[in-house]
Amino acid sequence: MSSDKKGEPCCPPFDITPWDGKTHVWKERLFIKDSIPLFMHMPWPPMIASTMGKMWKMARDAGAAPEMKDFLVLSHDPSPWKGDFYMSVLKEVPGARNIRLSGTYMTRVFDGPYKEVPQWIREMSAYVAGEGRKAKDFYFYFTTCPNCARIYGHNYSVAFAQIE
Repeated sequence: MSSDKKGEPCCPPFDITPWDGKTHVWKERLFIKDSIPLFMHMPWPPMIASTMGKMWKMARDAGAAPEMKDFLVLSHDPSPWKGDFYMSVLKEVPGARNIRLSGTYMTRVFDGPYKEVPQWIREMSAYVAGEGRKAKDFYFYFTTCPNCARIYGHNYSVAFAQIE
């Protein structure tokens, strides 16, 4: 997940097509979960890197890591003080919190900094309502690390609205 050469991307280029304006139905989709403390929804960046590295190593060591083209990590803030990460895996990972998510999720792609998340939630709520549905929760997929966002010139994020 990291590049040894300065200026070269470690994250694959992001394809908007499967995500923007789509609906995904999951039945028991497998993830591993970890949490970090937040301060008013703001994470401490080194903690994110440490947590992601730990989760990726556990998945890889268990032979459960997906190919990079299928890599997905959802971020969810159940409170202003706690952030949860859900990393998709191919099979259960010993020693990890294995979680299965089910439900219907509408998605849209946004391009901008993390600080725009509250605006994206408002836009997603309006989008979902425009489709005659109601969002009951939100998750985000931040598609690249900050270094790769600079290299690619885009900081794409996918908003997932879990709908009722």
